[in-house]
Amino acid sequence: MAPEAEAEAEARARDVLAELRRLRTRVPLLSGALVAGTDGLVLAHDTPDVEPERLGALTAAALGVATRMAEATGRGGFGELLVRGESGCVASYAAGPSAVLTLLAEDRVDVGALHIEGRRAGARIGELIDAASRRAARPAPPSLTSQQQPPHPGPLPPRS
Repeated sequence: MAPEAEAEAEARARDVLAELRRLRTRVPLLSGALVAGTDGLVLAHDTPDVEPERLGALTAAALGVATRMAEATGRGGFGELLVRGESGCVASYAAGPSAVLTLLAEDRVDVGALHIEGRRAGARIGELIDAASRRAARPAPPSLTSQQQPPHPGPLPPRS
């Protein structure tokens, strides 16, 4: 990866991670948060008790099923998914066209607040990722060939 692209990816990951941490302060019963590409590649995570790569892969698999289900029933593209377990829930939200935000919450979480904050964070993270992608897609300025180089002015005349 080119140094500029690598620096851009690191900056994006820092921005997304900062958003995840803000989200965890707004929803106290969150126990983890992860952003993955639609392919399951982890972009950022704050998941102390869960292996992020595994959760990213499961997020991509769940996204595939949820997307097909929504489309097959005429409900449009993917928006969000909620899975309730015996001791909490997992919620995934669209984060722009190329990423998904997955949240892990304790069983006493206010699901309404979780949805409000998850949707808001998903939209913000989508904006961060899309902006970074647009910057990375900009063509680099052309470099000058030796024939296009401005002439070297030569040495400066001595000062008197």
